[in-house]
Amino acid sequence: MGGTFDEVYRIVARIPAGKVATYGQIAALLGHPRGARTVGWAMHDAPPELDLPCHRVVNARGALSPEEVFGPGRQRALLEAEGVTFKRNGCIDLEQHLWDPRARRRRAR
Repeated sequence: MGGTFDEVYRIVARIPAGKVATYGQIAALLGHPRGARTVGWAMHDAPPELDLPCHRVVNARGALSPEEVFGPGRQRALLEAEGVTFKRNGCIDLEQHLWDPRARRRRAR
């Protein structure tokens, strides 16, 4: 993927509370729709001092990261505190909570 990890971090920093983005969505925003794995590597290496909302990045089904990434139940608790809802299968309701970076621009018109 031609984009740098810094570009991934700039996008992740824009995800608002109560919304989530998928690895593939972030890759597509960077112009590399097949680069989801690289986005995952960037998230794994995200410097803590950037204070990114990494908990808002999920897989294409809305499934959370393995518990060893954030700690048991922590990612879900962070998202629920922001109003994110989950389906019975434990995945995020992406129809309701998937971030649309164009929505702000549409409202501004």
